[in-house]
Amino acid sequence: MALVSATEMINKAHEGHYAIGAFNINNMEWIKAILLGCEAKKAPVMLGVSEGAAKYMCGFDNVVAMVKGIHDSLGITVPVALHLDHGSYEGAKAAIAAGFTSVMFDGSHYPFEENLAKSKEMIELAHSKGLSIECEVGGIGGEEDGVVSAGELADPEECKTIADLGVDFLAAGIGNIHGKYPENWAGLSFDRLAEIKASTNGKPLVLHGGSGIPEEQVKKAINLGVSKVNVNTELQLEFAAATRKYIEAGKDQEGKGYDPRKLLKAGTDAIQAKVEDMVENYFGCAGKAE
Repeated sequence: MALVSATEMINKAHEGHYAIGAFNINNMEWIKAILLGCEAKKAPVMLGVSEGAAKYMCGFDNVVAMVKGIHDSLGITVPVALHLDHGSYEGAKAAIAAGFTSVMFDGSHYPFEENLAKSKEMIELAHSKGLSIECEVGGIGGEEDGVVSAGELADPEECKTIADLGVDFLAAGIGNIHGKYPENWAGLSFDRLAEIKASTNGKPLVLHGGSGIPEEQVKKAINLGVSKVNVNTELQLEFAAATRKYIEAGKDQEGKGYDPRKLLKAGTDAIQAKVEDMVENYFGCAGKAE
């Protein structure tokens, strides 16, 4: 089964009031763990790749080959989209050329008129190739590939303007951030989310920085139109905690416990378990591939 555009899965999620989990990948073991978790729960999934992670994995072409190879070798049957996360203008073009099935163009750091022009170009390019595309209005807080934002509340009218270009789904800042949430975080702005939903005529929306947002806030956001939730930091923390436990228990000193395949297994098992938990209990997309 080939990798797919995300448009159909996102539209189904939007109609059904659940969300698709968009889990970031950065190596082979993580790809396996995420795909196996979603296959176990029969959940459609998006594999998100930042430009920095793509460089770490030796380029966009190699990412496509790696994902397709693992997907086929594992016999994955659920819909899988390979998505460029927070792509630059040139990066989005390169990902499209390499064979990604979905891209995000993040023009939120440009003046709005420039964001609008570049978004229009990217939407037309992606749709000419049969791919899904996401654009962003209002910077997401934290850091992504060296771009730092304090976080913004997106302007509903700017969201409407981008949505009217025909983008498939829209990321809009509502107080969310990348990375760990600080103790004094004010929470998501549901008032602004409701305004954006109204202004965009029900366009599927995206919640970036999904790691660490309280479960009740994630579910409320989904009820207000969020149909895709991005997760990265949460899986990193799960991997680190399980790996630390393995080493502190001295497992790396038992037999061939130092073998990298064994060193990585505890962490990757933890990732798979977390993915299964999130698609079933947070996002509601378990069973939606059946």
